[in-house]
Amino acid sequence: MKVIPFILGLTLMLSLAFSQSEQRDTETDKRLKPCLLVIDIQKEYLPYIPEREKELGLQMINAAIHLFREQGFPIVRVYNTDPQWGPAPDSDGFQFPESVPIQDDDPMVIKNYPSSFKKTDLEKILREKECNTLFLCGLSAVGCVLATYYGGKDLDFNVFMIKNAIMSHNSDYTRSVQEIFDTVSYTAMKVMVEYVAPQE
Repeated sequence: MKVIPFILGLTLMLSLAFSQSEQRDTETDKRLKPCLLVIDIQKEYLPYIPEREKELGLQMINAAIHLFREQGFPIVRVYNTDPQWGPAPDSDGFQFPESVPIQDDDPMVIKNYPSSFKKTDLEKILREKECNTLFLCGLSAVGCVLATYYGGKDLDFNVFMIKNAIMSHNSDYTRSVQEIFDTVSYTAMKVMVEYVAPQE
């Protein structure tokens, strides 16, 4: 008869251990896993951006790239083109400025629509890297960045724009987007990213 209480006790202990393990797994799944998306800062489009906004925007984008590089999180570079009107992928206008420290092994997405997710492999790249939180920078604040913001939300990613790292042809429009949508300062992003940085 002593066997029955022992089996019941063992079953209860195993059940509790499994429950705690499940809870830990759920908590792990909620851990922030960030990725930086650098969107459409191509030479073809940068002349449309007001000079002061462009200068600040590129500085902030470079700072964000440096932060993600330093903390070991992925950076995805997104390029826009139109099959009929270009810029052609092999043209100088298609490229990012040389001052932006992208690397050949940063995943590259080429899109033909405003959203970086539409008919591209961006979602596949992000899922493979197990990213759940996206920080957006680049242009245009009222076009492709905004479309990508909504595209990411629709796919259940956490999505933030980086303040002063998004640009558009009209600085007033850029400010409005930053006030209306989920925008984080560089300092706030830095705290978030450093808090969850991979441990060596």
